[in-house]
Amino acid sequence: MLPQLGDDLYLTDGGMETWLIYDAGLELPQFASFPLLDSVEGLAALRAYYAPYVELARENEVGLVLDAPTWRASRHWGELLGYGPAQLAHVNRRGVAFVDELRRASDGVDIVVGGCVGPSDDAYKPSEQLSVDAAYAYHQPQIESFADTPADFVNALTLTYSAEALGIARAANDAGLPVALSFTVETDGRLPGGERLADAITTVDAGADVAYYMVNCAHPTHFADILDGPWCERVVGVRANASTKSHAELDEAKELDAGDPLELAGHYPRLRVRLPNLRVAGGCCGTDERHIAAIYAALRD
Repeated sequence: MLPQLGDDLYLTDGGMETWLIYDAGLELPQFASFPLLDSVEGLAALRAYYAPYVELARENEVGLVLDAPTWRASRHWGELLGYGPAQLAHVNRRGVAFVDELRRASDGVDIVVGGCVGPSDDAYKPSEQLSVDAAYAYHQPQIESFADTPADFVNALTLTYSAEALGIARAANDAGLPVALSFTVETDGRLPGGERLADAITTVDAGADVAYYMVNCAHPTHFADILDGPWCERVVGVRANASTKSHAELDEAKELDAGDPLELAGHYPRLRVRLPNLRVAGGCCGTDERHIAAIYAALRD
């Protein structure tokens, strides 16, 4: 069983790509962080990003889930950035190895390493929806690249419809890796692909073995009201955006909306009332270590 499925709280990091762009001042073509693994400067930026979360976990003696910077290290995005299949497989393995090195250097911190997978298309406005079989074929190479690494599980973030999620889950099942699936929602609580969150979770659960589900890349006010029913017991994690803006508004924004860390954190205890198995708490776009520290304090009290 994955450690984060026990009784203890596990934190995650925040918004990797937004921090790298707005705080570290880097350019991330295609919003992809994995090319940073190919340069000394990029590796230094990634270390600087992860370090505060490791220290936060150390100081508070709390577990930490950290993902490899591989959210967009799949075929579609790789081709746009000049990476072929062999290069993608190599960079995915190096991404996991990089985070595992951080884990081994962080004595006393309980770190769970995720091989991170993202959607094949835009996470805010997907232009097409793959069939389950097509999603399996698309994601299988990346997931297979995690199989012989120290990754503890496959962590699929910002998914927009159930068919792709089911394809990912089946690929992970066949690779022998536990898998967590995280959906994003619009301001009405529905997935960008149009489904209800409840329907997406029950659909995937009927067709694959999923360790747990999360919601990410949306503000709690976008989905708190739809958290009702037995399916909520399957939602173990929340990685919320700092901003209350819609996906369309965030797409058009020229500046980072970091919101209010205390305001965001204040939603998490209320979410825990609706999500009885909430064990994994962190952030997404616009969040940094301030938000995660506030979320931990809110859930600890």
